[in-house]
Amino acid sequence: MSSSTNKFDVIIVGGGHAGIEAAYAAARLGAKTALITLTEKKIGYMPCNPAIGGIGKGHIVFEISALGGLMPKLCTKTYLQARMLNTKKGPAVHGLRLQIDKEAYAQEAQKALKQTENLTILEAMVDDIVVDSTKAVTGVKLNDGSILNAPSVVLTTGTFLNGLVHVGLENYASGREDEPAVTTLTQALINLDLKIGRLKTGTPPRLLKSTIDFSVMESQGLEDLDFLFEFEPHKVKNSHDCYITHTNDAVHDIVRKHANESPILNKDIDSTGPRYCPSIEDKITRFPDKTAHQIFVEPESANTDWIYPNGISTSLPEHAQEKYIRAIKGFENAKIVRPGYAIEYDIVMPNQLKHTLEVKSVPGLFLAGQINGTTGYEEAAGQGLMAGINAALVAQNKSEFILSRSESYIGVMIDDITTLSIDEPYRMFTSRAERRLSLRQDNSFSRLTPKSHALGLVSDEFYAKFLEEEKLIAETIKELRANTKNAELLNLFTENIDTQAKIEKITGKKLHGRVCQTIQAHIKYEPYLKREEQEIQKLAKHQEMKLPEAFKYLGMTGLSKELQQKLTKVRPATIAQAGLIAGMTPAALSFLILQVKLLEKPNRK
Repeated sequence: MSSSTNKFDVIIVGGGHAGIEAAYAAARLGAKTALITLTEKKIGYMPCNPAIGGIGKGHIVFEISALGGLMPKLCTKTYLQARMLNTKKGPAVHGLRLQIDKEAYAQEAQKALKQTENLTILEAMVDDIVVDSTKAVTGVKLNDGSILNAPSVVLTTGTFLNGLVHVGLENYASGREDEPAVTTLTQALINLDLKIGRLKTGTPPRLLKSTIDFSVMESQGLEDLDFLFEFEPHKVKNSHDCYITHTNDAVHDIVRKHANESPILNKDIDSTGPRYCPSIEDKITRFPDKTAHQIFVEPESANTDWIYPNGISTSLPEHAQEKYIRAIKGFENAKIVRPGYAIEYDIVMPNQLKHTLEVKSVPGLFLAGQINGTTGYEEAAGQGLMAGINAALVAQNKSEFILSRSESYIGVMIDDITTLSIDEPYRMFTSRAERRLSLRQDNSFSRLTPKSHALGLVSDEFYAKFLEEEKLIAETIKELRANTKNAELLNLFTENIDTQAKIEKITGKKLHGRVCQTIQAHIKYEPYLKREEQEIQKLAKHQEMKLPEAFKYLGMTGLSKELQQKLTKVRPATIAQAGLIAGMTPAALSFLILQVKLLEKPNRK
């Protein structure tokens, strides 16, 4: 490679969901960007369930959309089914989830990146990070010995760092299905004095669609939605059904019988797996009294006959997988086209990162996605977007860009992992956000579009449409309040009625679903948001209040068991530090303040 072609502003290593967003953002900010991937045709590939969104995760995708990211655009082009989850609860915890055509998604991702200015895609393996005498990044070294130069490097290595796949008692080096592991880069990170961890994830066997009896399963059916993750309205057209079946006692007996062949249960795997997405072996062991576990039966693509049985990932040998699969209702004659497997991989402990996702001790080195201990396409994409933005800003000698946990779920995630680090794969939930009433899917654009426009990530035309919608929302809320008594207005959003039709009838305006949801949430949550703001102001006065070292958090009835455990483990020194714990709420902090005051109160006879 000639010297004229080996100099870049930003180098992205890895073409998964973090790498895609990092490359797209950096290039669109004007940085000369290189995306290095092992195989160009695998960019945007989905090795696990081809679905995007859900409760908490969907919030991240909406925020990526507001920040001008690529994932929401790809989703609109490639979804097979769209559903809004958690609709029996308030709009703050709704979650848009799309079943995606994995083949189409990868193709569209590759197409979009190839059409992006300032972006070069290279097929290669990175062996080392090149730094100068001050330990600042100057580029990367490829496995052929050549060096690419850049002041900013973003590592988005997924499960490839010393990846080890387990199927029963057999294991082999692999980054994921039929792809090589990266075996030298972990040592390069160790040489930079970074602390390394190791995690595990897994995937279920894939089944042949024509061998499944869907008639005995519950169909999830279709939903009438008029928006997806993008700003513009979109009339949803679901093309594929998803189904539900369950495990049973026979399945559980088979798994227990083959427990000695599971590397998860026999401890051949000693790394930590995802608590909230456990293998079938984990589920049966951890919940011995549960007689059935739900399985979502979902398509992988419109062009293949492969089905993803979501909920039964496994590390059992293939012969055991065949037995328990055929004991499941509807799967009696199912054929496995690819066995499930578990995979272990290296990570960098994320408390070594700044909130920009730059390594504190290695200027110019950024990390995003599973290398930071997170799990999920959405979490990876959100980090990739932020790392790509900041990598470009560093290369251009511009100020950093940080989202706080009070203004975004992306900010919550990054603050959680960089402040508290991780001890298991991190997954986003709405419960992690203290201000989830104000951090909703529907108002993601209101919160973040002004920021993305200031950065130059969205066009003036897009911004003008955004301002027009903001004006429409404000005018509609004003009109509703003018034409409806307050009690009636609150009932409008609490009764089981078609809220959208009701708003349109009162105001005479034609509105789409996301706008109506914003109006609904604004009115419904207003008194709670005011109370929350008062609580936050109150807490601000006690940030430096010291928490006694001898505090016995276990058994404190005013705290959830999860918070009791986290406080016992973290042992925060002050209220401010306690406030950084994932899942901590203003109410819980107020309870801690009260406990301290009770201790400080002088004893009275």
